[in-house]
Amino acid sequence: MTVASRAEVVLGIDPGTALLGYGIVEATDGPTVRDFGCLETTPELAMPNRLLLLYDGLREVIDRWRPDVMVVEELFFARNVTTALTVGQARGIVLLAAAQHHLPVAEYKPSQVKQAVSGYGKAGKSQMQEIVRLLLGLDEVPYPDDAADALAVALCHIQSRQFFRAVASEGGQAQR
Repeated sequence: MTVASRAEVVLGIDPGTALLGYGIVEATDGPTVRDFGCLETTPELAMPNRLLLLYDGLREVIDRWRPDVMVVEELFFARNVTTALTVGQARGIVLLAAAQHHLPVAEYKPSQVKQAVSGYGKAGKSQMQEIVRLLLGLDEVPYPDDAADALAVALCHIQSRQFFRAVASEGGQAQR
């Protein structure tokens, strides 16, 4: 008697302190979206309180969906140092929540996400959102942008896992 194994459930995260995007994608024959959205805070709250709200909300998402892995977009440091620091704080609570739930964490650079999902490492935001919509069979582009980005991160992981497994099955060593 064979026991059917549960499909891998991937939690993608787009960290931020105003909006923390999340996307739950089940890695079946074709990826299936289970949930997505944003945890939101307001700038009127002190940063410690904003981080606590995000942390509590993320724990609820993890407890509800019981993902097998958490996937986080790596910090992209561009022009705004203040933004990078606050996103870093949000990443900290995301990683803490993963550790407390004993979730493995995979991290991808924005260009890796774009490459894995669209085939082009410099794809634009609207192009990425439309590809996410198509890959997940959604009627509309996921909204807000942070939720679409979180779904893209989850899809990146699923696509990358398939690639690494294929390489490993061909006798290579790559396994992620």
